[in-house]
Amino acid sequence: MTMRDDHTLAGELATEAGERLLGLRARLGFDDGRALKDAGDRASHEFLMDALRRLRPDDAVLSEEATREERMDPRRLSAERVWIVDPLDGTREFSEQGRTDWAVHVALWQRGALVAGAVALPAQGRTLTTAAPPELPEKVREPFRIAVSRTRPPEFVRELAARLGGELVPIGSAGAKIAAVLTGEVEAYVHAGGQYEWDSAAPVAVAVAAGAHASRIDGSPLTYNQEDPYLPDILVSLPDLAPTLLAGIRDLHRQTP
Repeated sequence: MTMRDDHTLAGELATEAGERLLGLRARLGFDDGRALKDAGDRASHEFLMDALRRLRPDDAVLSEEATREERMDPRRLSAERVWIVDPLDGTREFSEQGRTDWAVHVALWQRGALVAGAVALPAQGRTLTTAAPPELPEKVREPFRIAVSRTRPPEFVRELAARLGGELVPIGSAGAKIAAVLTGEVEAYVHAGGQYEWDSAAPVAVAVAAGAHASRIDGSPLTYNQEDPYLPDILVSLPDLAPTLLAGIRDLHRQTP
């Protein structure tokens, strides 16, 4: 593996983890979805942890698949550099034959901010990285489209879309939803059903590098490497659409008893 800088490293790690996951899918097949999910989570986590230990031995790591004790290790909170990874984002979609909306997330947080990241979409054959951020669409499509969970679309997002004249597009993993904003398949992703830092760190790093809007749904900043990695809501959109969405969300909340 050639390594030039943190941006390149993030992209190479996410891509190779994704290739290993594709190989696992091919070898195990889809008859036992539970076994495939477990094998994918474990294999990708072990690959990423081993690679980061070898290539960035002085850095801390926050991974979804780490033990609770590892995630709560206080040394992470005093570290200057922390890799935030989701070895397999969208395990449900990974275990379903034909689905391409699952991802691998690798992000680097340094001294208070995300500074590098990559989202591999292995079944789509592409990796989005901060090394070469994607070019955003120049104009907001009308009607605009909002990516939502394919299994649990939040009711308030339905109300938001109805109020503003938007359309909902069900997509699997969080990484695939944010990637869809960056590649022009949708114009926004709005979520308030609960997430963790590893669900959004890498795609937000790429989104910000590309010039997209990324915030909590009240417009406040997304913050990472917190003691509690729970980060419950997020808005990622084309920059010109963000003020409209934030105003719509505020109006909905004001009307909620």
